[in-house]
Parts: sequence; structure tokens; C-alpha cells
Amino acid sequence: MSSQQPTDEPVYADRVYRSSMGVVSGVLLLALTAWLCGDAVVRGSGNTPWIALAVALCVVPLVVAFTIRPAVFANDDRMRVRNPFRIIELPWAAVDAVRSGYSAEVLAEGAKYQLWSVPVSLRERKKANRQRLRHEGLRDREQRSSGRSPGEKARVPAEPMRASADRIVDELQRMAERGAERPGAQGSVRVQWSYEIIAPAVAGAVLLIVLLATR
Repeated sequence: MSSQQPTDEPVYADRVYRSSMGVVSGVLLLALTAWLCGDAVVRGSGNTPWIALAVALCVVPLVVAFTIRPAVFANDDRMRVRNPFRIIELPWAAVDAVRSGYSAEVLAEGAKYQLWSVPVSLRERKKANRQRLRHEGLRDREQRSSGRSPGEKARVPAEPMRASADRIVDELQRMAERGAERPGAQGSVRVQWSYEIIAPAVAGAVLLIVLLATR
């Protein structure tokens, strides 16, 4: 009686990519919302406390959706993109490309999905490009220089700076290329709506409209 052998290599823990500035901004906005709405609930009169609660019910899920929630989880087999209102699961075999232009995005099965947790900073990219050009200039001058002794090493940075979004996109693209042939990386893209975010935001908006209309 033969024991069954595993057919695939182990899948290691997910790498998580998210915007630290987004998380900090979200926490500050939630604290501000709690302070303003809480004050209106405690000190308000008439419909004001109910309006404040409706505003909180609508605003809090949206703040969470656009600041704290976005993240990208990637392992050897697949990438899971958690955007404000959707979760997209992409096996590496279904991914055509991961790229960054004005935004970071993944192309798969003829569709394009943005990576909300990987914001592209054009300012950071320009700074990185200037640093790269300086790096290349130094390298060319060192190669042309004849005054250096044979054993002296060139004083050139080992690697030019890259914008953080471009580094992350390159890393995800390499993971996609490496993992595309794995048995566990096969399958189609799956998209799931995040009703735990959508439902309370819509309910809060509807309640707010009703309360304002009946004042």
C-alpha cells in the first residue's frame, strides 16, 4: 500500500502590500468622525443626534474602504487584491501583466484591476529617475576614467533608487512569472463584492436622506 505523495510545492505565507500613509489617514479620519458625530449625538437636539448617527453609518465604511481596507496579498500561487468595494483573487496563471503607469494595475483575462494599496507617486518617480540618470552618468565616467589604479573600485552606488510603487509592481510581476506554471496557480479570476462595506454605507445614506427630507 503506497502513501500518497504531494503534487505541489508548499505555499509560503502571503506578502502583504498596503499604504502606510493610507492607514494613518484612515485612523485620523475615523477619530475625527467619531469626535464630531459623538459630540452631535451627546449635545444635539431634535433630529440632530439621528442625523449624526446616519452620517457616521455612511461615512465610517467609506473611510475604511478607501484608506485602511485596501491591500494586496501575494504568495507563490496567487494574488488577492482587496480594493474598496471588491476582492479580486487572481491565480498567477491568469495574470497577463502587472504594471504601473499613473496607477498600479494588474491585467488578467482581458480585464484590468487597479491596486488601490499601491499608490503611484509621480514626484517620487521623477526623483528616482533623476537619481538613476546620475547613477548612469557616474558609471559611464568611471568606465571612461583611466586615472584609477587597477585594484581601485568605482565609487558608484550599487543600485539606483526606484519609486516604491515601481519596485512593488516589479516584484509582483516576477512572482507572476515564477508561479504561472505551478499546479496551484491555475484557475480563473474570481471577483467578490464586499457587501459588508456597501450595505451600511448605502443604509446610512438612505437614512440621512430620509431624515433631512422630514426635518
